[in-house]
Amino acid sequence: MSNPYIRNLIAKGEGQDLDFKYYISSASKIAKTLVAFANSSGGRLLIGVKDNGNIVGVESEEEVYMIQLAAERYCRPEVKLEMTSWDTEGLVVLEVYVAPGNEKPYYAKDDEGKWLVYIRKEDKNLLANKVLVEVFKRKKSDKANIIRYDLPESFLLDYLSEHKQITFNQFCRLAKIRPYVAERVLVNLVAIKMIEVHHTSQGDYFVLKQGSGARDQESGVRR
Repeated sequence: MSNPYIRNLIAKGEGQDLDFKYYISSASKIAKTLVAFANSSGGRLLIGVKDNGNIVGVESEEEVYMIQLAAERYCRPEVKLEMTSWDTEGLVVLEVYVAPGNEKPYYAKDDEGKWLVYIRKEDKNLLANKVLVEVFKRKKSDKANIIRYDLPESFLLDYLSEHKQITFNQFCRLAKIRPYVAERVLVNLVAIKMIEVHHTSQGDYFVLKQGSGARDQESGVRR
């Protein structure tokens, strides 16, 4: 008998908060998806479902072990999750729910032993840039977001008011500043919500945050 809950999820298709997995072949690979959901707005994994939505089912005990291994050993900090086995059409589909994390950034360990931060964008897990990782760390700390408003900040806000978006490399080149200075400026302005970062598979770019009133906003900025 078909399970309407699972069928409704499958009908939505893969996206920002939903991912299908035929089976789990590697704890490190599934860890990328777990941390991407935790670093973003949360999401669900359906194990035993092909990319085209066909249900093939799983051996739930083995899949549960692999998921737990990934969450506990291949995610740092550990990603908290909820697992539910659903019977549908004579097969078992394992649902894994990951809530938005409150200990960002979450790192996933790859096959080479490197710890990397991923985020979810539509139906893809993307490597987070250094600016976003530092913003996560800033939000996690108790430090007040007080920044200086100097020439690089002024240049960036003026540029974005006219040109709408800018990449990290463009900012370095056009403002004639070193990468570490550009990183500091971007982290500060993202942290106080004057600008925001947009992620694509081709690369990231920065825009003025809608409704921020960036040129007039004084909160958190020391001139």
